[in-house]
Amino acid sequence: MEALGINLPGLVTQIVSFVILFALLWRLLYKPVLRVLDQRSERIKESLKASQQAREEAARSNQEMEARLDEARAEGQRLIAQAREVADRFRQEETNKAREEIAAEKSKAEANIHRERDAAIEELRREFGGLAIAAAEKVIGRSIDDGTHAEIIEQILQDGPELAGRN
Repeated sequence: MEALGINLPGLVTQIVSFVILFALLWRLLYKPVLRVLDQRSERIKESLKASQQAREEAARSNQEMEARLDEARAEGQRLIAQAREVADRFRQEETNKAREEIAAEKSKAEANIHRERDAAIEELRREFGGLAIAAAEKVIGRSIDDGTHAEIIEQILQDGPELAGRN
């Protein structure tokens, strides 16, 4: 082996030194590094698991929030519909009240017109009767009492339309 340039005691020393160094490195460096890497791997797995749970929780929360929003929208639409219904009912009631008030005012106005017409007709009868009596007194030449006066007025009022047709 010396012919090859290999020194056997040096080679054995180097092999023993290498084995001792390898055992020391294995024990002091490789195992702790392996333990740290395993711990780090475990923390990463836990973090990924926690991240997945957080995503699932966020998705659940998002679904719950969407459901609540849908409920709130439905409630809002229901309230709007209810408000419209109340407004329509109020408008209808107010329209009915206004119609009733208009009808009452119309009835009052018609009653006033009839009353005033009847009063005007009565006034016209009195004036016409007074003129007829004055004309009759002039024609007859004497004064007429109240009883005769009433009879003449009634006779003239009954014959009035016939006399008007003759002219």
